[in-house]
Amino acid sequence: MKKLLPALFILACHLTFAQITVTSSRNQSWKKIYRASATKINDLIDTKLDVKFDYDKAYLYGKEWVTLHPHFYPTDSLSLDAKGMNINEVSLLKDGKKTPLHYIYDSLVLDVSLDKTYTADEKYTIYIDYTSKPNEFREEGSAAITDAKGLYFINPKGEDKNKPTQVWTQGETESNSVWFPTIDKPNQKTTEEISMTVPDKYVTLSNGLLVSQKKNTDGTRTDTWKLDMPNAPYLFFMGVGDYAIIKDSYKDKEVNYYVEKEYAPVAREIFGLTPEMIKFFSERLNYEYPWPKYDQITGRDYVSGAMENTTATLHTDALQQNARELVDGNKYEDYISHELFHQWFGDLVTCESWSNITMNESFADYSEYLWREYKYGKDNADEYNYKDMQEYLNSGEDDKDLVRFYYRDKEDPFDAVSYQKGGRILNMLRRYLGDDAFFKGLNIYLNANKFGNGEAQQLRLALEQVSGRDLNWFFNEWYYGNGQPDLDIKYDYDAVAKKAKVFITQKQDKIFSMPLAIDVYEGADKTRYNVWINNKNDTFAFAVKSKPDLINVDADKALLATKDDHKSISEFVYQYTHATNYVDRREAVDFCIDNPGSDSAKNLLLIALNDQRPLLRKHILANIKADKLDKSFIPVVETIAKKRYQRPCKGKRHRPAWRIKEQNI
Repeated sequence: MKKLLPALFILACHLTFAQITVTSSRNQSWKKIYRASATKINDLIDTKLDVKFDYDKAYLYGKEWVTLHPHFYPTDSLSLDAKGMNINEVSLLKDGKKTPLHYIYDSLVLDVSLDKTYTADEKYTIYIDYTSKPNEFREEGSAAITDAKGLYFINPKGEDKNKPTQVWTQGETESNSVWFPTIDKPNQKTTEEISMTVPDKYVTLSNGLLVSQKKNTDGTRTDTWKLDMPNAPYLFFMGVGDYAIIKDSYKDKEVNYYVEKEYAPVAREIFGLTPEMIKFFSERLNYEYPWPKYDQITGRDYVSGAMENTTATLHTDALQQNARELVDGNKYEDYISHELFHQWFGDLVTCESWSNITMNESFADYSEYLWREYKYGKDNADEYNYKDMQEYLNSGEDDKDLVRFYYRDKEDPFDAVSYQKGGRILNMLRRYLGDDAFFKGLNIYLNANKFGNGEAQQLRLALEQVSGRDLNWFFNEWYYGNGQPDLDIKYDYDAVAKKAKVFITQKQDKIFSMPLAIDVYEGADKTRYNVWINNKNDTFAFAVKSKPDLINVDADKALLATKDDHKSISEFVYQYTHATNYVDRREAVDFCIDNPGSDSAKNLLLIALNDQRPLLRKHILANIKADKLDKSFIPVVETIAKKRYQRPCKGKRHRPAWRIKEQNI
């Protein structure tokens, strides 16, 4: 699932935190409840659904055939999540005959007494006739997913002439059990077949392949979709509406884009990089895209930003930008890469519990960096990495573990820790291990757990297997702990001994152990030193010929930390012009913005106003104080303004700006 865009995501996190704080002041019992993986009594094997939609009542009439077997211990009962339904019939299906079964239903869980005690090697099939009433079911949402009723009828009676009639589903975390009975836990996997009867004028989309279409005499049509590879119940999806289908492909697999018809001419501008993304991720992971096809669809009034339903991603309709809006590129490209990467991390291998949602969301978050690095270069990706790091650091959530076994509600781990922090932690792991070991480890993790579940310890073991390095220290600090280093960095030069020294103090209470790259610049020469900080105070000395022009601590700028770096203006100027990372330039610019009095600072800001990264130029313009500038800035700013506003436009803006909502992915 894609996270909130920056400003609204941080705001939502603060609002959610405020609400939780109020609730917690009354009841903090959740802090003592260990959130383990769901106990497996029965295992799903196959789920077959036959559904019809009542647009007037916003009901779904469903028939289900669900096949299971006991996980290990013999059992004579079955519990299914079934929220807010009418249960009309529960029977055992055997040899083509239905035998009614005794059941108890409390509006949330359907408890069924089986006809006998079954052992682990015995399968059985239950038939259920039911009615789903999603608009009558109420469950709390979250900052990431604002509603939890599972099945959504959009303008079902066509009363709003400015909005299409659609049906779509949203299963994460445990909302699909509003529209079909299941064991709605991420550590369950099942094959599936869904038959949807809809008005013949509409198209449908679901997981897997469209295996049949049958026109009915009443003006409806029944489409049957089938996925014969196991996936989690929360990843089941249905979409219905008056869409245009833009067909694309990757190798021999269909890659289609479902958009409202007026956006058909620009659908490829929005989604057209998808086949290249599939190719890139397949090659980077050395694991070919695992599913039979990949479709993407938009949904009006979507309660999130995007959702990685297996083979059928649902996006907010904000992705439907017109030609004019796409002049500067697709601002939702990160949504597309994020959800696609979930097809490996989240769908192929699913977190075994919501406590381990990092195994889904941190990887999808980091995929945005990987795609940018490949497609647009490392500087672009590093700018993104810095932005996401700041979003986490400003979120106020540094007291939360990444793997989180204690939380108030299952929606809570969908936050800046699981997304932005988790993505930055993966970047640190990659830098520490090196590309070959890191991506080989990911490949081992995927192969070992494919069509099953994974947790952080399995990732650790896979990376240790490849690298030969113990990683318990890293996972204990970053996955099973919270916070991050807050470093104070000072320098000294001993002219007699020809020694340059670096003093690093960890100001936070918890002491981290971590590798650091330190680059020492002497004229045209740069020497890299790889060191470890392990203590409250660490000192490093380097032999030099003369006073260095720059000592650059955390030279790769991969460390998730806050830093008070005591460099001089001349050292920051040198850093901007000689160090290689986006963050090197950003740090130098920020120092000059905060200390604008000298000619050196003004000159650097003038140079940086022509930096290759647009966001850095924008940052300078937004933060420099007019009364601190001189006339030399005027022509530079005027040139920037002319370049911006002389850009040619194409197409008509037919949707008001307020319709383009910055939503969660």
